[in-house]
Amino acid sequence: MLSCQHRQDVNQQAADALTRQLDSISKQGIFNGFSVAMVNDKGILYEKGLGMADVAAQKPYTEQTIQNIASVSKTLIGIALLKAQELGKLKLDDPINRYLPFEVVNPDFPNDIITIRHLATHTSGILDNEFYMTKNYCIKSGQDFSKIRKEFDDLQVFNPADSLLTLEKYLYNALSKTGKWRNKDTFVKTKPGATYEYSNTGATLAAFIIERATGQPFDAFTKQYILEPLGMKASGWHFKDVDFTRYSRLYADPKTALPFYTMSTYPDGNFITSAHDLGLFLSELIKAYDGRGTILNKESFREYFKPQLTAENFVTRDEKNPYNDSFNTGIFIGFGYSGYVGHTGGDPGVTTMLFFDPTRKIGRLLILNTSFSGKRGGDAFYGIWNALEKHQNNFTN
Repeated sequence: MLSCQHRQDVNQQAADALTRQLDSISKQGIFNGFSVAMVNDKGILYEKGLGMADVAAQKPYTEQTIQNIASVSKTLIGIALLKAQELGKLKLDDPINRYLPFEVVNPDFPNDIITIRHLATHTSGILDNEFYMTKNYCIKSGQDFSKIRKEFDDLQVFNPADSLLTLEKYLYNALSKTGKWRNKDTFVKTKPGATYEYSNTGATLAAFIIERATGQPFDAFTKQYILEPLGMKASGWHFKDVDFTRYSRLYADPKTALPFYTMSTYPDGNFITSAHDLGLFLSELIKAYDGRGTILNKESFREYFKPQLTAENFVTRDEKNPYNDSFNTGIFIGFGYSGYVGHTGGDPGVTTMLFFDPTRKIGRLLILNTSFSGKRGGDAFYGIWNALEKHQNNFTN
């Protein structure tokens, strides 16, 4: 048995070696800033931020730096759905229209019911048409929109701060029969439950149903049942919920800072957190997979992690990338073909990865504040990810 001091020495040596490798990647200048964490079922083994959270202000990126994490946010929608089911507020196989103030129907299959489970497994048939990208992202108040619009006209993404909509208003516009953004690209041409088609809009609709079923705003519900129990004190869904002095700038490339922005469909991608806080969440997921979770009961976590689909649900299926989260799905949690469990995310200036190995009971996460493309960017991204895997067995409990 290792003594406490020897264990500390071993872990420090492992941390130093990993930090050196990550620092060498950071110095390539492909990403302005990023943070990582490695966790197991007992807690955080390693966490580190590198580079800059704000280049102009020379503000370092640390493991306590916060930013939005894109679609990894959806993993919290899944937890929230199952908590609402535990509380007797809804059932996954309920029709969605039981909870909505407006009707959502696929016009090609008007008699086929869309259920909450269909939303949670991306088989509802609801798609993200062009209005999802062009109407969803709104800048933080206090920024000059005319200047931003001119600078980022090629993105056609950012909208004025006063364009931000409530979940109900956005979803009505996107999905109701009389919604001004509903069009021929809003639904797939297959029956609900038949085909996997990843849907941000469907995920946001699931969060709105939680609000309708529980009588509690989605952000407040997740704070009560996820963030507070896990001690995720730095996290939230909106600028007002967090310490903005710790917020990272986001970058279109290493030289181009993006405006601070939020989303009308905030549950599908605007969770704001740090590597430290997200590490606490990931550690809970590892425990929960093994039947020792704390924020849901065992039955709920079994449903959360149960692969819900079969090969027939997929038009195409990635059987080469172990960190593709669309080989199968639980309740808003993805599975790679090799068995890794987690989710990926991407938004302007953001790329995220969160996965764990259920056999080894160890997980990794990565949060970037800079968009990237091309082989050099991909090599650096996976260089970070693979460095975490390379060193993970050098840490002792």
